[in-house]
Amino acid sequence: MSIVADHLKLIRPSETKAMTARANALKAEGKEVITLSQGEPDFDTPDNVGEAGIRAIRDGRTRYTAVAGVVPLREAIRDKLLRENDLGYTLDQITVGCGAKQIVFNALFASLNPGDEVVIPSPCWVSYPDMVRLAGGTPVMVDCAEADGFKMKPEDLERAIGARTKWLMLNSPSNPTGAVYSEADLIGLAEVLRRHPHVWVLADDIYEKLVYGSARFATMARAAPDLFNRTLTVNGVSKTNAMTGWRVGYGAGPIELIKAMNVIQGQTTSHTSSISQYAAIEAIAGDQTYVPRFVAEFEKRRDLIVAKLNLASGLSCSVPDGAFYVFPNCAGVLGRRTASSKLIATDTDFAMYLLEEAGVAVVPGSGFLASPYIRISYASSVEELTKACDRIVDACGKLSEEKAA
Repeated sequence: MSIVADHLKLIRPSETKAMTARANALKAEGKEVITLSQGEPDFDTPDNVGEAGIRAIRDGRTRYTAVAGVVPLREAIRDKLLRENDLGYTLDQITVGCGAKQIVFNALFASLNPGDEVVIPSPCWVSYPDMVRLAGGTPVMVDCAEADGFKMKPEDLERAIGARTKWLMLNSPSNPTGAVYSEADLIGLAEVLRRHPHVWVLADDIYEKLVYGSARFATMARAAPDLFNRTLTVNGVSKTNAMTGWRVGYGAGPIELIKAMNVIQGQTTSHTSSISQYAAIEAIAGDQTYVPRFVAEFEKRRDLIVAKLNLASGLSCSVPDGAFYVFPNCAGVLGRRTASSKLIATDTDFAMYLLEEAGVAVVPGSGFLASPYIRISYASSVEELTKACDRIVDACGKLSEEKAA
């Protein structure tokens, strides 16, 4: 009898983590590899935020906290949601976890019964469907076409909803595509949800402030106020504030759900690091003049990488409106062969070719339930991105022009 539980057989290894591990292994062998597979800003945590963490240590704020998070942090979150999103919550409607990822998992684990379904637009973050499965639910994937901006249309949502549907999960701006749902987009989806009062919305807003050009962020609880009591709004400090390792995320929603999520967290991690919580207060309520600089830098990098990738034979890269990823279509390289006559049959083959031939680590779109694409993070320096893109263009040029029969 195996010590490993049967339900773990339902879980797929993360393509993001796997590609990063392969890249690190090649680096250990002495090969130069540019890693563009991680969803992590390359900026340092801002000084004022880091100092707040140091101050928390010096002030002895190193003991257990309430499961839901320290009161000053929940107050800062409450004020932020009201000030920036026009959403009013009480403190007991807010919970803090070890990253937005834990908030999402807690919500699913606290709400799903065996056989309950969760509608997930695809391409999607690699963890969504597996977290649903771990919580005993069934992910219902809805393919969203590149021609539609990788966004779910109301008629797609209508077809996906059934009697057992419990949640619609929305991530905007999106990982991996950078798609941003406008207020009009959300209003269209809300019209469908009004016909199905048993369906809740999990709005993952972790990339909220990373939007570019004319795009504007919107969130469901604000776009459709009548769905406020059926919506869990999820956010955190990892992406905007360059605090991935601090592990602070938060959720705000109806008291019944938040209490249930706190029960789950109370029997797992108890709470996120007390030091991280006090640093997060500064990230949310303190000086954030660095954010526009981060956004401007990301936008410059986006424009650079899109322009360069569209020079590559066989690649087609649309311009994303948010986050810090591009999701180029690589259908044009499939069926071609490498210099050693190896066939590029899938996006995974192409990603491995780029790693081994060009020394650039990207993630195949299959990891995000979308092929044939690759995801490239542009949360790296302009110098690294320029070098990586030049290598990708060169590697694509080395593939045979004639596709295999």
